[in-house]
Amino acid sequence: MAEVKHQVHHKSENELVIERAKDFWTKYGKITSIIAAAIIILGGGYLAYKYMVVQPKQQKAEEAMWRAQDYFAQDSLDKALKGDGQSAGFEKIATQYKGTDAGELASFYVGVIALKQGDNNKAIKFLKAFSTDAHQIQARAYKLLGDAYANAGKNADALSSYKKAGNEFEKDKTSSSDYLMMAAYFADKVMNDKKQAEELYKDIKQKYPDTQAGADADKYLAQLGVYNVDEK
Repeated sequence: MAEVKHQVHHKSENELVIERAKDFWTKYGKITSIIAAAIIILGGGYLAYKYMVVQPKQQKAEEAMWRAQDYFAQDSLDKALKGDGQSAGFEKIATQYKGTDAGELASFYVGVIALKQGDNNKAIKFLKAFSTDAHQIQARAYKLLGDAYANAGKNADALSSYKKAGNEFEKDKTSSSDYLMMAAYFADKVMNDKKQAEELYKDIKQKYPDTQAGADADKYLAQLGVYNVDEK
């Protein structure tokens, strides 16, 4: 009787990959489907939220802003802040459209108006809450927040805000040096913190020697008995 020879079938790499995939799917197919569905649902939910909630809200906020901005430009601050009975003012826009770019900008306007009207606590509340990626505007907001804190007698907070203003956007050398000068002068003349004032004057001199603030720093350092910015 002839011997029957069994040929051994060597599986190709592709076949092995397919088998491994089948084993994986058998073990984990259900949970994988759940995760994939969750990703799709979350992704779709985000897009729906963005295009059906956020964008329409932003558009409404922008439409509400123009009238308030017009009153602000005319120096009709009460109407800009509170509205005119038909159009909303900045205060309502800031609250109603919180989280939108227009709502953030409205918060800035509320802070500016409140500061002009002497309501320092309101100015602090809204300027502190304000945030933007536009560094020059953010620096300005920190400066105004410093003014509000200073008016309210909160000197440590005022100094901190002036320093933030000076360090927010150093590419704007004129504004940054001016804000740091406010911080230095405030530390020097209001808080009588000569050590911190000296550090700030030196910082201005080293970073912004060609600005007006850099030139003024020499004068104030001399008043403190410092004639070399490299002195420790």
